[in-house]
Amino acid sequence: MIKKIVISLCLLLGVLSYAQEGSSSPYSFYGIGDVRFKGTTETRSMGGVAVEQDSIHINLQNPASFPNLKLTSFTVGGTYNTTTMKTDALSEKARRTTIDYMALGLPLGKLGIGFGIIPYSSVGYNLRTVSGDNSEITSTATSSGGLNKVFLGAGYKITPKFSIGVDANYNFGVINIINSQLNSNIQSGTSETNTSNLSGINFNVGSMYQTKITKKLSIFSSVNYTLANSLKSKNTRSIQSPLDTQTIDQPDQTITFSSKLSLSAGIGEVRKWLIGGRVVMQGASDISNSYNVSPDVTYGRAGSISLGGYYIPDFGSFSNYAKRIVYRAGLKYERTGLIIRTEAIDNVGLTMGLGLPISGTFSNMNIGFEIGKKGTTSSGLVQENYANISIGLSLNDKWFEKRKFN
Repeated sequence: MIKKIVISLCLLLGVLSYAQEGSSSPYSFYGIGDVRFKGTTETRSMGGVAVEQDSIHINLQNPASFPNLKLTSFTVGGTYNTTTMKTDALSEKARRTTIDYMALGLPLGKLGIGFGIIPYSSVGYNLRTVSGDNSEITSTATSSGGLNKVFLGAGYKITPKFSIGVDANYNFGVINIINSQLNSNIQSGTSETNTSNLSGINFNVGSMYQTKITKKLSIFSSVNYTLANSLKSKNTRSIQSPLDTQTIDQPDQTITFSSKLSLSAGIGEVRKWLIGGRVVMQGASDISNSYNVSPDVTYGRAGSISLGGYYIPDFGSFSNYAKRIVYRAGLKYERTGLIIRTEAIDNVGLTMGLGLPISGTFSNMNIGFEIGKKGTTSSGLVQENYANISIGLSLNDKWFEKRKFN
């Protein structure tokens, strides 16, 4: 039954993840758009901490986690987002529903394999400017699209405590930017459509280590390194007027990303509680797009720091469902690397969530909540106050088991 569900969702969500509009942020104007969180609902509910060698949840952050799976695991998740965007003078609200990830993990003894698709970044702003002179010219800038990531990873368990892994990511997507101008004294206006077709490959390597320091207490560690990489952007431009449409070839562009290092550590009792932290460090990247270059914008070092964990009252309880629920919480601070008018665009959030077991199976449904703030009203910029509700499914089953009876 789970196999049929997986196949159906793969076909449906594969199309939707490519077509969805996942952002309403004005900051998605810059670079490749608003970069999304890479991880499951479970991980997101703990501030981004995923350090334990989990046997029934896929870890999308570190390929060294795949050989720790005990069952074939399929995971899919989405988020409902509401954001209040405000400046010193104005305030607007926006809402979005997005698909966040879809992945399958296969345990093959000491080897584990994982593959899936993750929407990596989204573009979705709509800016409108009205001049105050007699010509009454209205200028608008709208965008759509973003970047998706298809990945294939493998991990190997060298010892029961230590595993390594690597994954390859193919990044692809299209970003459309439409600039139009309308004069109230003229019936028709003009518009300019800029299109960037993006593609590229990058690689991650990782390791995980876990050992007991007392009869119940264990320590956990995780290291993940993303190699420096680049995207090829094939650009075209078309100009539409009431009388004509003209296509203009534009020079192709290379967008570069610096390497990224992620370090995580934690302590806890397996299937009871865990508290951990994660630090991510990345050098300055050159991710400006030729269609949205601004002299007020630079890109600096990026990174984040987060704390989080979980608590399970009684993992093995048969009589009390509430005791088997996983309670999660976390904090995060992220520096996006985007700097506008000397103001760093930072992201601060508080997360929490629940893991709800599905009775009679090893599967579970996970619900996450997040509130936070991104950006600032200083220097005439926009502050985004957001709230997210995320839902994820983790479906686990034995696939490659020989039948005893025909």
